[in-house]
Amino acid sequence: MYRNSWLPEVFNDFLNTANMPKTNATAPAINVLESEKEYTVELAAPGLSKEDFDVNINSDGDLTIKMEKKAEEQEKKGHYLRREFAYSKYEQTLILPDDVQKEHIAARVNNGVLTVVLPKIQIQEQKVARQIAVD
Repeated sequence: MYRNSWLPEVFNDFLNTANMPKTNATAPAINVLESEKEYTVELAAPGLSKEDFDVNINSDGDLTIKMEKKAEEQEKKGHYLRREFAYSKYEQTLILPDDVQKEHIAARVNNGVLTVVLPKIQIQEQKVARQIAVD
């Protein structure tokens, strides 16, 4: 199976939870897919809406994903004895490979998953067919 040489080093910090800046002990699960035409980053975001995300290209040309669930007033029925599944704040910067069309990156939230699509630059080979005159 062919693997791009950039994948391990670029996504190393992205996937290594020991290096992730976070305020909660649990970081969201991440999938990174590659196809012929694009890379797709999927981030588990159960219970979050598109308003809870900030996805942008920073001044260095890197992809930054910020996620923050605004604390809502909880009913006074009781208190949590244990709470593990809530992400209060998460931020990660992804260094993009050179073959990403940065102006066409798209993001969406659906069924508890943030999906960021990174389209690849498509290089088209021009095949030149012509008759060559014989002198």
